[in-house]
Amino acid sequence: MEFDPNRLEEALQALGLLLESRKQQAEIAVIGGGSLLLLGLIQRPTKDLDVVALVEGVRLRTAKPLPDHLVEAVRDVARAMGLAEDWLNPGPTELLDRGLPAGFMKRVTTRSFGALVVHVAHQSDQIFFKLYAAVDQGPRSKHFADLKQLAPSSAELRAAARWCVSHDPSEGFAEMLEQALAALGVDDDG
Repeated sequence: MEFDPNRLEEALQALGLLLESRKQQAEIAVIGGGSLLLLGLIQRPTKDLDVVALVEGVRLRTAKPLPDHLVEAVRDVARAMGLAEDWLNPGPTELLDRGLPAGFMKRVTTRSFGALVVHVAHQSDQIFFKLYAAVDQGPRSKHFADLKQLAPSSAELRAAARWCVSHDPSEGFAEMLEQALAALGVDDDG
């Protein structure tokens, strides 16, 4: 089952209340389509919510693996709501290896759902992540469509491109990045 904005909010609320009832807690930073739904920036359904990091005070740490108590609670919510067991997806946490955009945590929108605190990436950071994913998956991907819907400026796309090449400096990626930027109306000025 896919999430629309209301269903995602319901799942997060259920997860936070379940954690609270078990006297547990979790704090996560999220990106991607699910987080764009939470911000009201897109309306397309999505199958999961992408966790880029676990938040511990001012420190971000990898979300792989998710803590056992969180995995168990996510599964219990999935069963109760008819969701996929991996609806909270730590896959993008690999972005931490080379670094998130500078100042990432200063720009997040923080939402509390009972004992679950969710830090939602700001639109400007989403442009970085969506450009990276769009280059990887091509101009017909949902990431490319999301990026277009965010309507980034040429300056925002150039900043995102600089971040992207710090994560994948390969020649092949650079060529695909150039093509993606051209398709988005950014002229080649180096």
